[in-house]
Amino acid sequence: MKKLLGLSFSVLLLSGAAAQGLSKTWISDQGDGTYKNPVLHADYSDPDAIRVGNDYYLTASSFEDAPGLPILHSKDLVNWELVGHALPRLQPDAHFSVPRHGGGVWAPSLRYHGGEFYLYYPDPDFGIYLLKAKKAEGPWSAPLLVAAGKGLIDPCPLWDDDGKAFLVHAFAGSRAGIKSVLAVRKLSADGTRTLDNGVLVYDGHRDDPTIEGPKLYKYGGWYYIFAPAGGVSTGWQLVLRSKSIYGPYERRVVMDQGPTPVNGPHQGAWVRTAQGEDWFLHFQDKEAYGRVLHLQPMRWKGGWPVIGVDPDGDGKGQPVLHYRKPETLAGGTRATPPESDEFNSATLGAQWQWMANPAGTFAFPDPSGGVLRLFSAFAASARSVWDYPNVLQQKFPAETFTATTKLTLNANPKLSERAGLGVLGLASAGIAIRNTRSGYELVGFQAPDAGKGGGEQETVLAATVPATVYLRVRVGAGARCRFSWSTDGQSFTEWPVDFTAQPGRWKGARLGIFCTRTGTTNDSGNAAFDWFRLSSY
Repeated sequence: MKKLLGLSFSVLLLSGAAAQGLSKTWISDQGDGTYKNPVLHADYSDPDAIRVGNDYYLTASSFEDAPGLPILHSKDLVNWELVGHALPRLQPDAHFSVPRHGGGVWAPSLRYHGGEFYLYYPDPDFGIYLLKAKKAEGPWSAPLLVAAGKGLIDPCPLWDDDGKAFLVHAFAGSRAGIKSVLAVRKLSADGTRTLDNGVLVYDGHRDDPTIEGPKLYKYGGWYYIFAPAGGVSTGWQLVLRSKSIYGPYERRVVMDQGPTPVNGPHQGAWVRTAQGEDWFLHFQDKEAYGRVLHLQPMRWKGGWPVIGVDPDGDGKGQPVLHYRKPETLAGGTRATPPESDEFNSATLGAQWQWMANPAGTFAFPDPSGGVLRLFSAFAASARSVWDYPNVLQQKFPAETFTATTKLTLNANPKLSERAGLGVLGLASAGIAIRNTRSGYELVGFQAPDAGKGGGEQETVLAATVPATVYLRVRVGAGARCRFSWSTDGQSFTEWPVDFTAQPGRWKGARLGIFCTRTGTTNDSGNAAFDWFRLSSY
């Protein structure tokens, strides 16, 4: 347990983000006026971003994770801080009390209108929701259902010059039974409800299959729809334009992979700086690493945007890997989302999310002890850790990195309880301490078919260990993971098994800490996590 003597109470209650400083695994800002892509090497899928004054705000898909809808802030489009989440709990609450992998919050849109932030998000099983806030940091309003219906996804609003409002969206074939088309609906002036069932404005079946994720803008008297097509990992960035909101729309591919290693570059946000520069934020699908965030220069040519660089001048750009930073009024302060957590605070770092809506008994910060206590939970239907709602998780932060945690298992001797560190996805693996009749043992586990409901294969790594252990995973190139453990924090013993991390459903793999049990009780044991630290590989 960390020694806290001599620290004032106010210091102890520093937020997780404030105490953690810059990432030790990935920093985009090169410190010389340039940046490297991705600007965030983490799973910020389906991003949307806006400028308000001299500030930039970004949100992204969060699927089943709670809290959802991350809110990031930047002064220069390169350095991003995670300032919170707009959706504390997914709705309907009871539905998301268990993991709903691949459900929940799909591609959102963020806008600033009439002095308020508007955040629209789709749940493909329920419809399109709206949250509002006076400040991006919150508090945000409760979700309001704007348009009910299965398969309505990827909404984006536009308030026109005459005050009329519209909402463009796509369809999820898995729920709606149709896909690869975009529709525009009339929206009430206050943005709280759709007024019709919409007009089909673009059919992508011939040239642009799987068109989705539309972002609607008006510029120079034209309506523009920026939309990805061609599939998540193999597609291109399409732009449509028309003089009428309902079309007909002309099309142009404005960015694709070209000769670069950035596959499927698309789906994101056009942002204009206060200095008049145009930039585009989008994702790249990197499988287990998730859909990482890139920043591209953008310029206008003949009424069409060109995204990235265009060496042959044909109007179709390709991504940059290294480029000058945007011209902004920012002072060049380097910033990154939080990663490590010392658990000294009364609040968790903003990087943490649960696998489902959390119960109030899952975890309690214990700042006086300098630990986070995870109380064991039971899930009758769980076949692997990926099935438990009480897994506290965060995104992979870089191509290669090391994650280490120190924990003490305070088990109820009448139960079988375990606590540990895992890499979670469609295939999952990890290392855990477990109580036995004679004390504690250390086990490794793998669930190669976790995404299909498959169970775990366990290996006893040490028959006797103390209640306090250090657990580690090193993630190398290609998302190859090696787990190890220590009883003193200095000498680590490696589990000689290679595990290649796999993505989750529509998202990247996650690092997770957990405390589970095999039966019911009125007196759960707990795991006291002293700290969780990310470092270079």
